[in-house]
Amino acid sequence: MATVSVHALSTGHITIPERFFVVPADPVAKRTVPSLSFLVQHKDAETGKLTRVVFDLGMRRDLALYPAALTSHLANRGPVSTQPDAVASLAAGGLTVDDIDYIIFSHVHYDHVGLPKDFTNEKTKFVVGNGALDLLSGKTKHDLGKHMIFESDLLPLERTLELPPPGSADSHLSWQPFSKFPDAVDFFKDGSVYIVNAPGHLPGHINLLCRISTQPTKFVCLAGDACHDGRLLTGECDIATWTDETGRYCCMHVDIPKSKETLKRLYAASKDGVKVEGEDQPAEFEVIYAHNYEWEERAKQEGKFWPGKL
Repeated sequence: MATVSVHALSTGHITIPERFFVVPADPVAKRTVPSLSFLVQHKDAETGKLTRVVFDLGMRRDLALYPAALTSHLANRGPVSTQPDAVASLAAGGLTVDDIDYIIFSHVHYDHVGLPKDFTNEKTKFVVGNGALDLLSGKTKHDLGKHMIFESDLLPLERTLELPPPGSADSHLSWQPFSKFPDAVDFFKDGSVYIVNAPGHLPGHINLLCRISTQPTKFVCLAGDACHDGRLLTGECDIATWTDETGRYCCMHVDIPKSKETLKRLYAASKDGVKVEGEDQPAEFEVIYAHNYEWEERAKQEGKFWPGKL
């Protein structure tokens, strides 16, 4: 079976109060966490063509490049680091923006979208989950906190593909079941990369499952913001809600029940593995969520950041 190489990219850090993500929580505890991005490289077995995908772009290299409302929000997320950004991290391994074929976003929150305007090559396509474009345009609104600010001009629409609604089979990127996941797109049509619908956090939230080895088979799941704290994945803590200074109900997830369903699937896959057609044993399955500071520390020690690989 086909595999891909996966490389972590260092794309900034933000500092988050624990009470906004989990309950029970220390009311004053904060943690500086990464906004991880990843480079995925796929080589076609027949043609030898190399395709490069970047999953998420992390933080912008300069906070002044965000809209004023987000700059104000980020004033409460310090310390913040923005260097290296996605462009600089790619360059550290000898790649430029022109080498990237696809940018797939887990979702369109500010700490994941970086600066798409850096990627001007007409060959570079953007991929978002279903519902993401309505968020960007303002057609869909979720008033759940200051983090719910989106930019209508974020993406070049002529180079952007929005996935069809989950369950749809009327596209060349049709959804099909894969193991424990009811809606998955076999992106390269060879079982090496699956885009998985991962609802709950934000409309259009998706994960990327990448087969990185065979004998034994192993997948890594680039899980975006399916959770922000490992204790949510294991069930040790619950998803937090809070009330801001205006009395507004706030939450990091637009649909808590769906977020819990997504977490349940991910946790089951991480414990039991995933069943792959034609293989007797379940494949190993590692979940890497975007703000996992513990994973980042280990990955740096183990040389998994580009040009190293997972």
